[in-house]
Amino acid sequence: MSKAIIDLSGKVAIVTGGTRGIGAEMVRTLALQGADIALNYRKSVDEAAKLVEELQAMGRKAIAVQADVSSMADAEKMVAKVVEELGGVHILVCNAGMNWDGVIWKMTEDQFDRVIDVDLKGTWNYLRACAPYFREQNYGRFISVTSINGIRGKFGQTNYSAAKAGAIGLTKAAAKELGKYGVTCNSVAPGFILTEMGESMPDEFKQAAVDESAVKRAGVPDDIAWTVAFLASELGRHITGEVIKVDGGQYI
Repeated sequence: MSKAIIDLSGKVAIVTGGTRGIGAEMVRTLALQGADIALNYRKSVDEAAKLVEELQAMGRKAIAVQADVSSMADAEKMVAKVVEELGGVHILVCNAGMNWDGVIWKMTEDQFDRVIDVDLKGTWNYLRACAPYFREQNYGRFISVTSINGIRGKFGQTNYSAAKAGAIGLTKAAAKELGKYGVTCNSVAPGFILTEMGESMPDEFKQAAVDESAVKRAGVPDDIAWTVAFLASELGRHITGEVIKVDGGQYI
């Protein structure tokens, strides 16, 4: 668990895909820095409830909202609920994502569309729903969690790489549109991170990712969480339109 060194008191953060892995660690870290939290889930009812209890035990206000990030209607309803129950929205972290891999000559249209809908359109849905509040209050922090594979591409991931590349472009364009309203927009691009999903990968795949990195180790969710917390704070106020790779040198 991270220690409190960044002041996010008085801020309300929405984290999509916040019940497990990197998302859950970001939620805990933002809460420990003083932010009240709204997280979304689609199926993880028990995990969401336990995490909300954990945050409330830390003295934070916290709610979990069941929502399909690919649905604009769900995004609008969730953001409205957050504003009503928690008093506003200041930080948006779009972390929800999925992959459904396959080489392009075997990938189905459904495989491609579903990953684009969740990873790219889901990001747009929540930023579109939050943007009016950010503009009205002349303040906001938007962080999209992308991937180094959205920069370099990855074999078997034309859908995922396209979605993450799109989210990076979306974030850069939003930085231009929202900057004059006191809103920063940045992407965090993880490399290989040891989450539950990462742990379940075959050992040879995990070792290949470690061998690719300059530091010769896998990242952990805390590495991403701290980067997000920094960008969400006043310490990151003069950074916008950037893609910060958190990959131990895997990209290079």
